[in-house]
Amino acid sequence: MSQTNCVGRPKGFDVDDVIEKAMAVFWAKGYEGASLSDLTKAMGINKPSLYATFGNKEQLFLKVVDQYEKRPCGFFHPALEEKDAKSVIAALLHGAAKSLSDSSHPQGCMVIQSALAGSDSAESVKIALINRRLDSQKQLTQRLESAIKNGDLGEQYSAESMACYITTIIQGMAIQATNGATAEQLEHVADITLNHFPGLK
Repeated sequence: MSQTNCVGRPKGFDVDDVIEKAMAVFWAKGYEGASLSDLTKAMGINKPSLYATFGNKEQLFLKVVDQYEKRPCGFFHPALEEKDAKSVIAALLHGAAKSLSDSSHPQGCMVIQSALAGSDSAESVKIALINRRLDSQKQLTQRLESAIKNGDLGEQYSAESMACYITTIIQGMAIQATNGATAEQLEHVADITLNHFPGLK
């Protein structure tokens, strides 16, 4: 019998709830570090239910990433809606500092930590996460291009280079948060970056 033909989920099975529980495991242990036993125990379901509902561990993880990016505390998309370049960049940097150091969940960024997976079995997950990050960076590039056209961001560097710079800072902040950096320390990084960001008006 194939995995997908196993007994399905029991009545009352709340998909969003178990995805949240799986998120906590992936966030704390990374994609490769999270075993099926870890996941099913945290989710309160058995392996056949996991396979019947999500297909496999990889598909479950990608569902988790979708939900992770839509969390109410997500800061990226709201930041892009700010009125000018300085407000956009400030919202990104300070939003990252606050989110990455929030003690109500594991420290750092689940997506970045899981993308550091190195085995061949995790290659497809790694590629999927890289593509998601590149898509976010492309959206930021487009927002900064608009800022340049609107005259609230200088043209010393291209929008693509500045988006790459901001992304690099935030990814570094995520690693620092994983290492135990405090909210205050990350806020200082945000302040320094914003104060020295080229072309802001």
